[in-house]
Amino acid sequence: MERLKGAITVGFLRLFALLPFGVAQRLGAAVGWLMWKLPNRSREVVRINFAHCLPELAPAERERLVGETLVNIGRSFAESACAWMWSPQKTVGLIKEVEGEHLLDEALAEGKGLVGITSHLGNWEVLNHWYCLKCSPIIFYRPPKQKAVDELLQKQRTQLGNKVAASTREGIISVMREVRRGGAVGIPADPEPALKSGVFVPFLGVQALTSKFVPGLLKGGAANGVFLHCVRLPDHSGFKVIVERAPEALYSDDETEAVAAMSATIESYVRRWPSQYMWSMKRFKKRPVGEKKWY
Repeated sequence: MERLKGAITVGFLRLFALLPFGVAQRLGAAVGWLMWKLPNRSREVVRINFAHCLPELAPAERERLVGETLVNIGRSFAESACAWMWSPQKTVGLIKEVEGEHLLDEALAEGKGLVGITSHLGNWEVLNHWYCLKCSPIIFYRPPKQKAVDELLQKQRTQLGNKVAASTREGIISVMREVRRGGAVGIPADPEPALKSGVFVPFLGVQALTSKFVPGLLKGGAANGVFLHCVRLPDHSGFKVIVERAPEALYSDDETEAVAAMSATIESYVRRWPSQYMWSMKRFKKRPVGEKKWY
């Protein structure tokens, strides 16, 4: 059954990628709109997250943002299908603006290990191709459950000669080794980690269990860190890549201070582009002791 599901998913992705970008994006938006209008788990997760993280919004404004978010999630799925199937050069052609590219160039020129830090905001698959054209990083990722999809993603994400590392013990070790030898890696820093691998720090007004992995790699200036995001342009014609140097606090020997600095930086992007964040993630599944579960 899992093989069948995987084959169907891969076939669906290939079909999406055959469409012109604008058509695929509009179809994805339509799927997202249906997700807003019809009962489903993703819609409820988004509503729960908004109720806790954006309580200042009036109910009508919050529900409007739920709709915008789900439509953008649909767009992200369609855009990612194209990014996985197209050549990297064609995908990168969708990037119309780059802000702070010189910061990445400067960090690479210093000769230290480089940690590219991102989150589930905008389109990280388009970002992957741009980043891999700039250097040859190891991309750290959480494997999907379906083997066929995982095999496809591993193949498509390594078209430019870079490597990928799954979020396993072996993958973590390979990322650490790459940074120590002066290489580059790319890490999404916002998925919820295991309890032993994270600390609770503020994120969007609530306590969120956040990974210690990136701060551990950067501790004491052992490597350079840059934040990388690829946000959708207002007219949906393409994307803008934004590069930002990691704040000094992210290099702190104080683990909690460093993790909090990373969380605050990611929050600043989510505040600017709230409807482009993947709010359908159960980002707040684990709660501090004594606090009621959200989902």
